[in-house]
Amino acid sequence: MVLNVSDVLAAEGRTERKQVEFSLSVLEYGKQQYPITEKSPVRLTISNEGKGKAEITGEAELTVLLCCDRCLKEVPYTFSLEFSSKIVSPELEAAVPDEEEDSLTGYQINVDDLVSNEISINWPMKVLCRPDCKGICSVCGRNLNEGACECDTFVPDPRLAAIKDIFNAGKEV
Repeated sequence: MVLNVSDVLAAEGRTERKQVEFSLSVLEYGKQQYPITEKSPVRLTISNEGKGKAEITGEAELTVLLCCDRCLKEVPYTFSLEFSSKIVSPELEAAVPDEEEDSLTGYQINVDDLVSNEISINWPMKVLCRPDCKGICSVCGRNLNEGACECDTFVPDPRLAAIKDIFNAGKEV
C-alpha cells in the first residue's frame, strides 16, 4: 500500500492518523516464503516535525506460519509490531545524512515496505512449537513429539575409538 504524505510534509504542526491494509499475503525472509494467516490493519500516525520533515509511527499485528526449529512442524507466530521512522521531503534529502532519516519515493511511502522491514528486524532467533519440543530423530527423521522410535542412538565416546578399532580388528592387546 502506497501512502501520499505530501499534505503532512507541507503543513508544519499537522498530524494525520490513518489505517491502511497490509497487502502482502506471503512474507519472504532469506530464501523462504512464509504465509500470513492473520493480519490487522496498520495504524499510522504521521506528524510534521518542521519544514519538510515528518515522523511516522505505527503498529500492526500479523500471524505468520513458521517452522519449528527442532521438529519442522508449522507453527503460527504472531508479530506485534510498533515502529517509528523519520522521513524528509525530496527537496531536503541532500542536506540530511542517510543514517538518520528514511527517504521517500516522491511524496509517497510504501507501508508494506515499512512493515516488512520491521518484521525482518523482529524475526525470532528460534521458533519452537512448544518449549519442551524433542525434535526429530537423527537416524530416521521421525518427530519425537509423536512418540519414540526404535533407532539405535548410542554414541560411543570418541576418546575410546582407537581401543574399539583394536578390538574390532581382532588384535591382541
